[in-house]
Amino acid sequence: MTNFTLIQRLRNKIKLKNLVSLEIAKSAKIVGCRFYVKGNNNKIHIGNGTVLRNVVIEIMGDNCQLFIGESCMIGDKCYISIKESTILTIENDCGLSRNVKIMTSDGHPIFKEQKRINISKDISIGKHVWIADNATILKGVHIGNGSVIGMNATVTKDVPSNAVAVGNPAKIVNENIRWEDKI
Repeated sequence: MTNFTLIQRLRNKIKLKNLVSLEIAKSAKIVGCRFYVKGNNNKIHIGNGTVLRNVVIEIMGDNCQLFIGESCMIGDKCYISIKESTILTIENDCGLSRNVKIMTSDGHPIFKEQKRINISKDISIGKHVWIADNATILKGVHIGNGSVIGMNATVTKDVPSNAVAVGNPAKIVNENIRWEDKI
């Protein structure tokens, strides 16, 4: 099932190869995005009130899933990559600033003694998470509800709920926080 409207097709670059289950809420706004999907049995869900601007979504391989919840804002030049039967979940009310990268794989397989040593892994981002400019979220990471990821952070390990993580690699610098999107 693919349900891009004519306007969405005109405003975005869409390349879907093979079977894709695509659910985009009518109130979602998708402008200037590029969707590259190659493989079988892949699923994309974009929830009500979510806005994507100039985002690149790349899905490579079979049985991959992208779930973006309701009322999310995914900013300019973000890159979302799901590969090799992995799942990327972004829960409701999340904000991703500019140039955020989220990748469930390292991009290319690496082998040692005929065995793959860099397996792709799922990523989950909880509700009401803020990810600042130029942050990178790598495979296998879970970010808890209400957390904040600082500018230029590279997240390689889980972040608990209501925490602030900054740096490269990201480290927890504050806990039991609450953030608001109103100044």
